[in-house]
Parts: sequence; C-alpha cells; structure tokens
Amino acid sequence: MKIFEYLEKYDYEQLVICQDETSGLKAIICIHDTTLGPALGGTRMWNYECEEDAILDALRLARGMTYKNAAAGLNLGGGKTVIIGDSRTQKSEELFRAFGRYVQSLNGRYITAEDVGTTVRDMDWVHLESNFVTGVSSSGASGDPSPMTARGVWKGMKAAAKEMFGDDSLEGKTIAIQGLGHVGYYLAKHLREEGAKLIVTDIHEDAIKRVLNEMDATVVEPEEIFGVDADIYAPCAMGAVINDKTIPQFKFKVIAGAANNVLLEDRHGDKLHELGILYAPDYVINAGGVINVADELEGYDYQRALQKVDTVYDNVAKVLQIAKQMNIPTYKAADRMAEERIQRLGRIRSNYLRK
Repeated sequence: MKIFEYLEKYDYEQLVICQDETSGLKAIICIHDTTLGPALGGTRMWNYECEEDAILDALRLARGMTYKNAAAGLNLGGGKTVIIGDSRTQKSEELFRAFGRYVQSLNGRYITAEDVGTTVRDMDWVHLESNFVTGVSSSGASGDPSPMTARGVWKGMKAAAKEMFGDDSLEGKTIAIQGLGHVGYYLAKHLREEGAKLIVTDIHEDAIKRVLNEMDATVVEPEEIFGVDADIYAPCAMGAVINDKTIPQFKFKVIAGAANNVLLEDRHGDKLHELGILYAPDYVINAGGVINVADELEGYDYQRALQKVDTVYDNVAKVLQIAKQMNIPTYKAADRMAEERIQRLGRIRSNYLRK
C-alpha cells in the first residue's frame, strides 16, 4: 500500500501511528478533514489480519466520518482510530490510558468516542488522560451511544420503507439483521416492538442468545443471511458486505443498517441502483450515535439529543429525494449533500480567516 498516494487521493490531513510497549498498544489515528471543525470519530478495536488492513480501515472510516458529520449537519470534521487487538481478551486500563495520551497530544484536533469493540468503560480510561473524549460515564455525559445509533437506524429505515413501500410502517415487514452487538441488539428491540419479523445472525453465540431470550427471531448462520427472504437487510457488523459475492444472493428491496463502509467499492452501489434495491447510505442512516455524542460537546441534554437523532429520518428522506430527482445512486446523492455543505462552510471559514 502506497500510503501517501492514498492520502493525496482523498485529501487526508494526518495519520498518526501509536505504539506503547508496556501496554501493548498498537493504534492508528486518522484525521481526514477539519474544515467544519475538530475531527470526531470513535475508536474501533479489532483483531486485524495485518497492519495494512488496520491502516486501510482507519483511512476509510475517517473519511466516512467527515461525510457522516457533514450530512448530519454537525460542525465537526472526520477522524477515526483503530486499535489492533482482540477486544474480548486484550483490553486493559494501561492500553486505553496510553491511547488517551496520544489523543491528548493532538490538542483537540481529534475527539474520540466508542465504536466497535470498545465501551463506555474504555472511554472512561481514555478520559483519565485526555479531555478530548465523549461518551463517558461521568455526570453530564452521554454514555453509550449505541441506543441512539440504533434509534437513528430505525428512523432512517422507516424513511427508506416509505420511499420503497409507500408507508413508513415496519409492522409485518421481514427484516434481516446481520450483527447483534450493541447497536444490532437495540435495533432489533425497536423493530420487534413495531411488529416486524426478524431474521438474525451473529458470529458470537452469546449475542444471539441475548436476543432470543427477549424476543422472537429466526436465527441463520452468518454466511446465510445474504440470501434469506426478507424485505429489508440491516447490516450491523463489519463493512464491505455488499460485494460481488453477496449481491447475486440478495432478495431484499431495501438495505438500511448501522455498519460503516458496507459497499466494498462504489460500483457495488451502482449495481444496487441498477437492480432497483434501495440503499440508505450508511453514514447518513447510522449517524445517531455521533449526533448524540456531539451534543455532549454543548453540555449534554438527553431530550435535545433525542430530537436531533430523530432528524436521521429527514436526512435519509432528503438523500433519497436527491437520488430520485437526479436519477443517481443513493450513495452519490449522499456524497453530494455532504460535499456541498463542506464546500459552503469551507468558503465561509476561508473568507473569515482572510480578514
């Protein structure tokens, strides 16, 4: 991988490699763009097969956060961290405190939060070393963003359903959920409460048992989820699940889930458009969590945050309307909406700085 060529291609600002021998920390902090404000993006802990995979994931996720924050109307740029390691066996206070020192050293250019593989407790450890972390457990903080992410996905899914089926009710709809972690679990609860039928899968048996103990659902093997008969597919695990291998299996009419970077390549978004499968762009529909933690930067107010998260419905509807009017794939419509906001406010900031 030619890192500088990749950075230049998508105009990244900074890539920070973090290492601490005592704690075993191996992390990559990526700042993509700070035009709208400091870069906000969570910390993912994952057992990557190689260092190049970890760097590429950080790069893609950070760029996605720039677009997510812009599309959500936040005055924040995009960044992301990945920590290399098994989140179930390799966590420690020392590791996250070492990471917190790296975050603090960026002096506010990057603000972190939890993501796949990390928890509120982990962010509390980071907070011992850095002021630039959200989603902690202290009084006045927002805590775990997962319920808000799930709520936003639920609202955005309803907007997509209205476009596809003419009604935003999910009652009686069959929905396939891939991934029953924090977000997938809360999403399943919303959907069952509305009367949807669930087909679910996860690589962790305990996550499946948790859902089955609380609600009715049909369980399938992870590799089977792509071919089930369902109205809506909700990817809520890792990315790149929409690809050459999976698309031919799809019987879904709508794709709307919490996972990031679900299109392996842009051309897969083009293919969905050709097939008439309505795709709710990931960084628009899964913005509830970042909207929630961003409210913490203003002094957290739960009801205010809830109202902001519910605007995901409107944001998804707007993207779908742009795509329909211009006859372009929805991922391109989402990019256009985000880029236009960055450009508009970027020009305002530039004018101000020249005075």
